[in-house]
Amino acid sequence: MTIDEELNLLDQQLRRLKIEYEIFFNNPAKRPPTDVEWKVLSLIRKFSDGARMSFSHRFRYNEMAQRYAVQAELWRKKMRIREEGYRRPADAILSVQGVRVPEEHEAKHHPVYGVARKGQTAGAGRRQRVTSLSRCSAPARWPSGSRLNPSTRR
Repeated sequence: MTIDEELNLLDQQLRRLKIEYEIFFNNPAKRPPTDVEWKVLSLIRKFSDGARMSFSHRFRYNEMAQRYAVQAELWRKKMRIREEGYRRPADAILSVQGVRVPEEHEAKHHPVYGVARKGQTAGAGRRQRVTSLSRCSAPARWPSGSRLNPSTRR
């Protein structure tokens, strides 16, 4: 197989990988396309030394390797968001579907903001923080023989 044919194969596999990741992030696929990614990485590593390539082959290879690097970074970010959930509004720009819980559900069941009270909207319940206050004091009577009883200390 000539270098041109192998670079064409790398280009085809790179396009296929991009399409399969888009399918994966839009939720029809259950697992990421690791087999195609492995093929792409093995082809990229094969040409990484660049010893037997001409200038035009190296230029074409570098363009595809850079395109893969940019896409791989984007896929890593999307994967992190998919696993951890949205952390900030800018994460929604990456358009990973099926991750974020709808805000109505989040406002009603959020552990810090509590449940919306009767007659309140979910947003109003969200603004009121649920707090509790606990006070600890010494018991009025210590049990006899207790290791904590101050009168039995030595």
